[in-house]
Amino acid sequence: MELELDQKPARAQVPGPAEAPASGHVVRRVRADEWAAARELRLAALRDPLAPIAFLETYETALARPDAEWQERTATAAEGRDVVQFVAEAPGGGWDGTVTLLVERAGVEARIGKAAPVDQTHVVGVFVRPEARGSGVADALFRAALDWSWALESPRAERVRLVFHADNVCAEGLYRRMGFLPSGDASPIPGDADAREYVVARPPAGV
Repeated sequence: MELELDQKPARAQVPGPAEAPASGHVVRRVRADEWAAARELRLAALRDPLAPIAFLETYETALARPDAEWQERTATAAEGRDVVQFVAEAPGGGWDGTVTLLVERAGVEARIGKAAPVDQTHVVGVFVRPEARGSGVADALFRAALDWSWALESPRAERVRLVFHADNVCAEGLYRRMGFLPSGDASPIPGDADAREYVVARPPAGV
């Protein structure tokens, strides 16, 4: 599950581009002027057969958004304050995957679900094109997301969370492989019985 990318505060330094194993893709931060590519990848994600249980937005809604809105969303994600977006760029320059992180502060009303119990980041908007699945792209995107989360200085993220639909078993397998486990919260989104929350805690210092 995921939501809109809109707010701001606190910039962090992040690791440089990371290459996904055996794929030749480079995982990097999105740049402000890449809104058209960001739009195309988002629309591709919303046409995926699993989109109805993976995303809150519909293809029709996204398609109707004006260019100015895509430009603003991409510029905000490029700033890397309360929102950051990573993309997996293929050797030919095309984008084959993406992941976005939202920064959530303890006790502050979250943009989805309950207020965060601790300072944390929230993984949303995960997508890999079908032809790139199984190539290591998803793992590389998640590694970049986790590295960025642990490098965040203000606030210092104590955990990374994600929320997904109970029927999205493929996504659940990826999340467990990347170290995410059930949070123990039986109702991360009040009123949504199908919502599942997984988290991974900040590793001990020196690990």
